[in-house]
Amino acid sequence: MGKQQVITVLLAFLSLTAGAQEHRFSLKEAEELIPREVLKPVKSLIPGNNPSVHDTLETSDPVIKIVLCNDGTWHYMRDVAAMSDSAVFRKAWKENVLNPYNSKLEDLPFRVTLCLADSASRFCCPRQVKVFSPFGWRRRRNHTGVDLPLAHGTPVYAAFDGRVRCSMYNRGYGNIVVVRHASGLETSYAHLSARKVEAGDFVSAGDVIGLGGSTGRSTGPHLHFETRYEGYAFDPQWLMDFETGTLRHGYFVLKRKYLSNTSKYYPESEDEEEEIYKTEEEDRAEAERIAKEMAAAQYHTIKSGDTLLGLAARYHTTVSAICKLNGISSTTTLRIGRKLRVK
Repeated sequence: MGKQQVITVLLAFLSLTAGAQEHRFSLKEAEELIPREVLKPVKSLIPGNNPSVHDTLETSDPVIKIVLCNDGTWHYMRDVAAMSDSAVFRKAWKENVLNPYNSKLEDLPFRVTLCLADSASRFCCPRQVKVFSPFGWRRRRNHTGVDLPLAHGTPVYAAFDGRVRCSMYNRGYGNIVVVRHASGLETSYAHLSARKVEAGDFVSAGDVIGLGGSTGRSTGPHLHFETRYEGYAFDPQWLMDFETGTLRHGYFVLKRKYLSNTSKYYPESEDEEEEIYKTEEEDRAEAERIAKEMAAAQYHTIKSGDTLLGLAARYHTTVSAICKLNGISSTTTLRIGRKLRVK
């Protein structure tokens, strides 16, 4: 069905279901309902509160369907069966390996635009709550996601439409589900008490993929949620505000430098928009600067008697600078044999 035929059918359907509102849809209004980019924050859908389907219409794109609902509303939907042949669901597809990618960070593009939600792809916050353990260094270990508190047995929802790549038990993550999405993004849901999907299953945003728990290396019931691209983790708070349950933008510009355990989300501001949309030339220059800085980096292996104050004096720097480079505090115990970056 072509665009004009879709508009014609929608006009008839919407006019019939307008009913009590006594509203007739014009051709111009119908044309405005055709999908467009989502440039504004996206609210989380409410699982289990969707009207029943009245009919489904084909479009000129075999992946896109129009769903007509009994309450007179309609929306676009991606046909997951038609998506199964997509290259994104074949590349590095291993159902028993958490990270099947062999990509080198320096080979990835400086930026890639991820379509997260649009007229045909919805969003559901996996767990709407305040983050209690953020992304980044935590107790001298790299925390590759965010921890969201929840009671044992609480439903955990798929954030976006996609296909389950892993549904397995891992010693550290416990019961974990990894979902790959059409954009190439992967989302992970760990420490589950139960997994409700299997590898290969297609899921829609809002589907229950597991129940909250405390399996694996966990100190209590919570959801450990990760976002990864080509195997590299980045702060999920770049994508969504968990406290309000909203997706920050339907489209997200993922920059290569975000794929680092030191690149944490910072609050929205005018500076953020300028940062995200800097030119590729500026990105390349910044990457070259970082590469030169890393090449010039100096490290010191801790020996008996070493102190942060002594190291600062020896390498002509400051204690605060050493702490910042290594994600430690001035009271951190220096263990013999550990390497510290001093420059």
